[in-house]
Amino acid sequence: MRVLPQILFFAAAASAAVPYQQYILAPPSRTLRPIAVRLENGTLSTGAALLDNQTSPGQNLTLPTFNSTVTYDFGKNIAGWVNFNTTSSDGAIGFTFTESSLWISSEACDASGGSELDAPLVFNITSAGHYAAPTEKERGAFRYLTVVNLGSDQLSIDDLWVHFTAMPHWEDDALGNYTGWFHSNDEKLNRVWYAGAYTDQLVTIDPTRGNAVIYPASTSSGSSADGFNWYLNTTITNGTSTVTDGAKRDRLVWSGDMSIAVPGIAVTTFDLISVQNALDSLYSLQNPDGMLPYAGIPFNDAGTVSFTYHLYALIGVGNFFHYGGDRSYLDGKWAQWKAGMEWAAAQIDGTGLANVTSSADWLRFGMGGHNIEANSILFYTLNLGVALAQNQNDSATADRWAQLAAGIQAAAIPLLWQPDVGLFRDNETTTLAPQDGNSWAVKSGLVTNASQVVQISNALQGRWGQYGAPAPEAADAVSPFISGFELETHFAANRTTAALTLIRNMWADFMLDDVRMTNSTFIEGYSTSGELHYAPYGDEDARISLAHGWGTGPTSSLTTYVGGIQLVGAAGATWAIVPQVGDLTHVDAGFSTTLGRFSSKWFTDGSVFRLEISTPKGTTGTVGIPFPGNRTTATLICADRPGVRVTADDLGKYWITDLAGGDHQFVVVGW
Repeated sequence: MRVLPQILFFAAAASAAVPYQQYILAPPSRTLRPIAVRLENGTLSTGAALLDNQTSPGQNLTLPTFNSTVTYDFGKNIAGWVNFNTTSSDGAIGFTFTESSLWISSEACDASGGSELDAPLVFNITSAGHYAAPTEKERGAFRYLTVVNLGSDQLSIDDLWVHFTAMPHWEDDALGNYTGWFHSNDEKLNRVWYAGAYTDQLVTIDPTRGNAVIYPASTSSGSSADGFNWYLNTTITNGTSTVTDGAKRDRLVWSGDMSIAVPGIAVTTFDLISVQNALDSLYSLQNPDGMLPYAGIPFNDAGTVSFTYHLYALIGVGNFFHYGGDRSYLDGKWAQWKAGMEWAAAQIDGTGLANVTSSADWLRFGMGGHNIEANSILFYTLNLGVALAQNQNDSATADRWAQLAAGIQAAAIPLLWQPDVGLFRDNETTTLAPQDGNSWAVKSGLVTNASQVVQISNALQGRWGQYGAPAPEAADAVSPFISGFELETHFAANRTTAALTLIRNMWADFMLDDVRMTNSTFIEGYSTSGELHYAPYGDEDARISLAHGWGTGPTSSLTTYVGGIQLVGAAGATWAIVPQVGDLTHVDAGFSTTLGRFSSKWFTDGSVFRLEISTPKGTTGTVGIPFPGNRTTATLICADRPGVRVTADDLGKYWITDLAGGDHQFVVVGW
């Protein structure tokens, strides 16, 4: 545990003055009541009697006959245990749950397993009083709750609430104590940033309530002896909290999901203890040959190998050290990390590329061979390993991994680049140009030619549909996971407006505001037609998770690229602040690490650009100042360079290096 108790203390203290609290979706307390009635069936006294802040206290909900129902809307995705008080002394009452309005039903819940819908949660009433769901029958995520009378007699309920269970290790009244913030002149972007933060909170669970498809007293049919077919009852990590992939379904540790979720967590809540617990659970399952598991307990099937998810588990430790700066944690993981890197490097053949023999990945099709996605991620991880090996004073290993990375770069481009398409092909046996491999080719730094990066960005944008960026490697699918990496491609190409347009259209207009969505969390995947159908799942549409950490890519990207705050050294010992303006006029962003608070606040009217930054004392960094308009020369006004005429580089920025941590202001005025 070492440094993490200090991190938790720091996080709570640093959040006290974080601005823009009105956007935070985390509830102010763990007791949640519905805010609206969505549907009613039967002659009810009043469904509104149980709403939060209802205007006529003392009223009860009366369900007079069998199958009379009311569906409540909590206004956003939540998670927890149902509680209610009844004045009835006998009868039966059922509850069904769903994240999407598509699956509202009095007979079943949306699915937490395969194609079979989940059974209602049923209470047999034997006396008046308080009833609560047992811990294993927590519902991991839902926006809509349907109450149904399953008996022949009238039922009366005088109170109904849910005990919110996400972020179990945080104080009940501190769920909104963020350490980071983001605000711009675009409300869509603001809402997306905070919905990403809330999604990452909702997938942070009590590790004793993982995996909703393991049943006590299982029968051969896969349901329990009492007929109930979903439970949250498996311990998946140590500790009191852990990051998982989805709030409703799976509730497992997946390293791929963490590659998007962890940067988002770092710039919002800095909840690194949950990240550590998740990583530790994966490394506890490492094979003697160095291979890391496809997923955590209880999914860790020894027969399932994923080359890419193995690499994501290595990247996870790199991210943990990058944001937290916990040297002792890295020291303790180094032998395992090095063994894992060597396992991956051993897959490199005479071409200089890894020859992937396992098909498991993020549910895309066609993984294998000299795959561009796998090799780009390997290139990235080898370079990460170079930095970590240097940190460990292991120069021989660093040099060898650097040579392997250079070999991948030298081999991949001539073998897989399609100049007439402007995209890499998946492998040498196909012309399919995948979203994942092309996004990772840029994110990893495999492609260094600026015009080629722009070409990839343009080609990816050219495939956009009404509902976002497609992933042709997964057939009819839009993947918020891979689209998070595509966002980074557009930012890397300095095509900021394209990136912002994708966030607005895909994450805001559709993933938040479509009537079938939760208005608060981000979905796992869907069809290019906009249907809530995810091709890798076949006909199991009700299984789709609407709160998935891998869908939160815009949260970290908006901070990193639009706010411009980039940690270079661990925890920000060295940093760069390089804002990208796009079509925005002002942005205020920041977050904290163990070293202190980093912030960037900028404004432009097209002729003047003003930037205020604050970084911890004792750190050093670089600032890249964008020029207003399309100018290449301008006047820079700052304390140590007053009135100096400066010239922009090819990216339209002027660079100031070797800045000491502290508060600085810069103004660029058109020449």
